[in-house]
Order: sequence, then C-alpha cells, then structure tokens
Amino acid sequence: MTETVVHVTTLDQWKSVLDVWFAQGYEWHGTGKSYHERYFDDGWRFLLLNKDNDILKPAWGRQSIEYADFMAQQEKKMTTYEVTQEQLELLDKVKSMPYPFVELITFNGYRKELDRLDWSGISNDVILKYLAHDETIKFKVKEQLYRLWRVDTDGDRVYMKFSYGTPAYISNKDFAFTAPLEEIKKWQTPAWEIEKAD
Repeated sequence: MTETVVHVTTLDQWKSVLDVWFAQGYEWHGTGKSYHERYFDDGWRFLLLNKDNDILKPAWGRQSIEYADFMAQQEKKMTTYEVTQEQLELLDKVKSMPYPFVELITFNGYRKELDRLDWSGISNDVILKYLAHDETIKFKVKEQLYRLWRVDTDGDRVYMKFSYGTPAYISNKDFAFTAPLEEIKKWQTPAWEIEKAD
C-alpha cells in the first residue's frame, strides 16, 4: 500500500475522511478510532494513511490529494457485503433476468421473496444498485460461524465463552464464542457439541 495524504479545509471533511478509513479498519497509530478534533483546531489540514495502515498527522512535504478527489475515489471503489447463500442466489437470479429488474421485483413475486429475508445492515438502495449491474457493489456469502454447547449439571443448555482467555460457559447463546468450523473444532472436547450460529 502506498501512503495517502488528504488535504481538508473543514472539520466535517476531516471527520468524513476518518469515517472512511475507520470503516475500512484503519485507526490512529496507538490511539484507536477518534476524530482528534484538537489536531484540526491546532491547524492541521492533512490526514495521512501510511504504508503500515496507521493514520498519522503527516510531516510536511508529502504530496497530497484534495478532499473532493479522495471522496470521488472512494465512490468508485468496490464495496462488498456479506449475505447468506440463499440471499445471494435470489439476488443473482433476479439480476440475471433479461427484462427490467424493477418489473421483475414488482410483478413477478421477487419483492415478496426479497422482503422475507433479513437484510440488516444493507439498504434497499444497495440492493437495487446491484440488481442494476452497478459494478462497485459486490455480494459474497458470509462464512458460516459455529458455537459449542452442552447441558450443565442442572439440565440447562449452556454455551462456551471465554473469560480472560479461559473457556467458561454462559446460558445466553448471543454471547457465546463463535468462529468458523475449523477454529471451533480446536476448542471442542467430548463434553461440548457443535452447532451453527445464527
């Protein structure tokens, strides 16, 4: 990765550049995800994402791009959304039809099928853009996660969790340790059974 330096002129621009990088998993070197408005208030107008994927206040002399150009680049980048196999198959079925997708959704029963599925975190606009062959949007099947469960001495179903790095158990499955099957198997003993996590 090459270094990216973005020149901003307002605090809102400063924050929106950081929002883009935070969403991509980057953070300030050693200080996490914070807007650090004081840097802007102190006169800094440049944000640097360095080759180690750390956000820093840049030293002078680095070549920068303007905020508008940076945001235009972001809009062109591919955004990937994770969905279930069933969701992806339905999207691709509708997308592959030879007539207008709006007509398909409205008149051929696909709207009801789409609404039946849980699309949390994915807006209708994203789905419609994908169906309209927007090449900056991609869907992929999310990796199936699993958890471990057993019956405790009271006859209640409990789930494995970790407490300070040590396996423990909890009755609420929503707080159970989840991982791909290969990782879950590393923690399985004869006392624990594997099940798919929702």
